[in-house]
Amino acid sequence: MIGHRTTANGAHFAFTDRWGGVSAVPYDSLNLGGAVGDDPAAVLANRDRAARALGRDPGRAVWMNQVHGRDVVLVCEPWGAAPVPDADAMVTTRRDLTLGVLTADCVPVLLADPAAGVAAAAHAGRPGMTAGIATAVIETMITQGADPSRTTAVLGPSICGKCYEVPAVMRDEVAAVEPAAYAETSWGTPAVDVAAGVRAQLLRAGVRAVQGPAACTLESADHFSYRRDGATGRLAGYVWLDGAE
Repeated sequence: MIGHRTTANGAHFAFTDRWGGVSAVPYDSLNLGGAVGDDPAAVLANRDRAARALGRDPGRAVWMNQVHGRDVVLVCEPWGAAPVPDADAMVTTRRDLTLGVLTADCVPVLLADPAAGVAAAAHAGRPGMTAGIATAVIETMITQGADPSRTTAVLGPSICGKCYEVPAVMRDEVAAVEPAAYAETSWGTPAVDVAAGVRAQLLRAGVRAVQGPAACTLESADHFSYRRDGATGRLAGYVWLDGAE
């Protein structure tokens, strides 16, 4: 099943849950991740199914090799035969492309400034958030004409601060970089709130409209969670703009 929302000015944001695909246990069933041990044919079938459910061309959906950093790439065409770049965010001005980001506890960040014709997708785990991937993607969007004040950012399903337990030393190290990420689990131990850190960075960068996340992946049986399950699939977030060049 895919949740899809459209803004009044023509930006589209969509997030998958784990159902409606063809993958077998433990990737059941709508696994969109190609590097988790699932049958490649099942992953391709799932990606085709998800894109078509959104009315998008699967061949014009673009992915990246996510590495928990802050590198951002500009996308003008699908990679084709070229190597998929190592990056944790993509930015495009092409309205015929759909940008995709994969997660299973990390925060998927979808952004769009339809007035400028700029869309972006970012992957923000704890290391990437600490490295400033949210800031980096906004900086790149600005180079393409985007205005942060009219950019909408939507954060997708991800592990919440009340569930993401970490050692106290790690929490302190993260909070020294991004104080908003300091958290405590519901059972009273040190934690990190990655989504809160991403939100704070986006707001400081001038983004006024930051929405979500609507679900905690660890708590929700409808979503993949690496921390809960270990071997598991990947959810996807998709962003695109109305129109075509």
